[in-house]
Amino acid sequence: MQIFFMIAFVLVIGIAIFTIQNSDAPMVVMRFLIWKYETSLVYTLLGAIGLGSLLTILCWIPRAIKTSLHMRRLKRQIDQLTITQSPAPAPIQEESKS
Repeated sequence: MQIFFMIAFVLVIGIAIFTIQNSDAPMVVMRFLIWKYETSLVYTLLGAIGLGSLLTILCWIPRAIKTSLHMRRLKRQIDQLTITQSPAPAPIQEESKS
């Protein structure tokens, strides 16, 4: 998990450097059906990166929940099997006093 955060941190630093270096990029026009929007190239790329990250996280969350529930169920099964497979304790034998 720690390696994931390190990779994400390096990626964010790279995006920040990219944004600073390209802050004077020309304006671009985006068209979709009847909409027309003019914005900076940097904002367009940052929006695409942000939207891609958001969609990735939204697709990952259900799978993570499903995996977590499956792991919990398997651990419960392991606990039940170890209880049923463990040998019964030997009966205590009393010594006869003579």
